[in-house]
Amino acid sequence: MDRSAQNSGTMPVRSGYGLDAARLEAWLAREVAGFSGPLTVEQFRGGQSNPTYRLTTPSRSYVLRRKPPGKLLPGAHAVEREYRVLAALAAQGFPVPPVHGLCLDETVIGTPFYVMDMVEGRIFWEADFPQVAREERPAYYDAMNRTIARLHAVDPEAAGLGDYGKPGNYFERQIARWSKQYLGDVEAGRVPAMDRLVEWLPANIPDPGDESRVIHGDFRCDNMIFHPERPEVIAVLDWELSTLGHPLADFTYHLMVYRMPAGASTGLAGRNLAALNIPSEADYVAAYCRRTGRDGIADVDFYMAFNMFRLAAIVHGIKGRVVRGTAASAHADRMAASLEGLADLAWEQARRAGAK
Repeated sequence: MDRSAQNSGTMPVRSGYGLDAARLEAWLAREVAGFSGPLTVEQFRGGQSNPTYRLTTPSRSYVLRRKPPGKLLPGAHAVEREYRVLAALAAQGFPVPPVHGLCLDETVIGTPFYVMDMVEGRIFWEADFPQVAREERPAYYDAMNRTIARLHAVDPEAAGLGDYGKPGNYFERQIARWSKQYLGDVEAGRVPAMDRLVEWLPANIPDPGDESRVIHGDFRCDNMIFHPERPEVIAVLDWELSTLGHPLADFTYHLMVYRMPAGASTGLAGRNLAALNIPSEADYVAAYCRRTGRDGIADVDFYMAFNMFRLAAIVHGIKGRVVRGTAASAHADRMAASLEGLADLAWEQARRAGAK
């Protein structure tokens, strides 16, 4: 089964993730302008972290994102941060779904949640964009490139996000954070390559300059909604990992697709990019640099190692939730099974950057 089939569309609400539709409908009637029931609730197939639901009424549809039930790691699943950044970026004209309300009262559906518009468009779950004609694929890649460059042009202070994260020392702080999370989740076990990265990464951080911008944290094709007919990003989704940070960390995370294996996640490694008519890694980097006024990006291999380590730490957390029975996606066990391969790939990038 391909990723599109696994993740597209909705399904009945999964066992353990139900909510009181009547209480929710009463809250919506109070808090969301123009809301009118009756309400139908379904759960989206996609998503590994915060359970996401489609709310359908006779006149329009909404999306609800909530914290998962059960024991959670400190600081994780911060839906209130997602709500804040969506509202702030919408005011800056950046393409995000309009938000309607945040509820921190756990008595409504059991955990905090927020509600936003259901944006209709196309989501591409595979990085080779198989649903798009070959001659159109460069334009879709250019749309993604343009969108992430546009995000990194947002002034955090002007957007009211000057305190959305700590400025400076981003890589040092992130490596420490994800190392602590990896080492602290004992139920998920240890991985040899991760142990090596925990030691090597903090001792080999390059100096990329102390930039601080709003960063998405998980910028990839399947977290974007494209216009139904044009190569245009009309909404960027899933801001759970967003913060203030170095834009090169965010861009190289997005760039990581070029080095991920074709069978894992949504990778392009080993694919014939010319035959697919997809820009090369070097050309894609050059386009971002033109848009952001950079001469180039040094130390790409380190940034790749960092981002793959960070992603592996996230997958390690998913494995922990599988073990504890709180994973939000039916495909979480498959994600957890990819952990060791991903950690090995991260160590491979570190070796390209000089690790022994």
